[in-house]
Amino acid sequence: MNPDCDIARFEMASPARIIFGQGAFGEAGHLAAGLGRRALVVRGASGEHAARLLEMLGAAGVEHVSLAVAAEPTVAMARAAVEAGRDGGCDMVIGIGGGSVLDTAKAAAALLANDGDPLDYMEVVGAGKPLVAPSAPAIAIPTTAGTGSEVTRNAVLASPEHGVKASLRSPLMLPRVALVDPELTYGVPPNVTASTGLDALTQLIEPFVSARANPITDGFCREGIFRAASALTQAYVDGGDTEARASMSLASLLSGLALGNSGLGAVHGFASVIGGMFPAPHGAVCAALLPHVTRANLAALAERAPAHPARTRYEEIARLLTGGPGMAEDGARWLEATCVELAIPGLSAYGLVEADFPSIIERTKAASSTRANPIVLTDSELRKALEAAL
Repeated sequence: MNPDCDIARFEMASPARIIFGQGAFGEAGHLAAGLGRRALVVRGASGEHAARLLEMLGAAGVEHVSLAVAAEPTVAMARAAVEAGRDGGCDMVIGIGGGSVLDTAKAAAALLANDGDPLDYMEVVGAGKPLVAPSAPAIAIPTTAGTGSEVTRNAVLASPEHGVKASLRSPLMLPRVALVDPELTYGVPPNVTASTGLDALTQLIEPFVSARANPITDGFCREGIFRAASALTQAYVDGGDTEARASMSLASLLSGLALGNSGLGAVHGFASVIGGMFPAPHGAVCAALLPHVTRANLAALAERAPAHPARTRYEEIARLLTGGPGMAEDGARWLEATCVELAIPGLSAYGLVEADFPSIIERTKAASSTRANPIVLTDSELRKALEAAL
């Protein structure tokens, strides 16, 4: 490498195939038939859209075993999915649902091809062993616009006995196909539209200011932030706005590509801890924290690293969000106002109280996502963000 080059080394990982567009769901049966003969279908509790998927599989000659995921994924849920897949003789996995469903499906695909328990391979709470075999072929079909899990190489699982969420992570876990059809999000209710949409926005902002940002993901982030800024509130107000739904589905997809290759930050560091300690939906936690962690980062950068490139990036984020001249604080104000407009509840709605702060802060500092934050936040800065989000 040229020592005078200012472009740092980076890697880019994504599914072998990404298919995006209205009506793309209709290709699911044909795609599955090209990957296997018997599918483990991991779906949401309501089963919405799953019935049509099963019809398409039957028409394509693909047999199936179906498993419903009713809550955020846990280690036990991953074990149950693997058992269902093995007992059913499944040679591929299809996940159709929100981020919880897709993460469960990716974990199942990984463990169908690798011996052992999820904890053998998980970060933080497990042994962290590397996967040795590629996951069973998988198709990821999101029905919400938020997590970007269809294009990421990890599955986030809660471990209640450890009181934390942690990842099963490997490049070998990328789905074979990410099939993104905005039509599947048309019926998502406003509160879920709000929390998942703000999760996607968080996953575009954090990689853009991440310590591991790179030129490819920068482009994803710019496009995604711009689209989410104009579409999120509209999709919340009018779930039938097809243009807004398509923009949010694309923003979510781009956010998954960005986070999977450039990391996240303290918002997701907090969310992994809080989600493991309380019955709090991941997207809603990220939404509640995003404006306040943004302000914490801006204050810390101004005080301790005024020449840091993340300060300029926060100004660019403000321009993309507001269409204004680009004062970084304007971006933080836009985020806060949007959370109010979208009726995002504070963290106290999930049972958090100030007595929980010391434990949350200690665990957040050790979380893998926090390591990519643009600046190391002090305990008092982290506490201030929590207090504001409460």
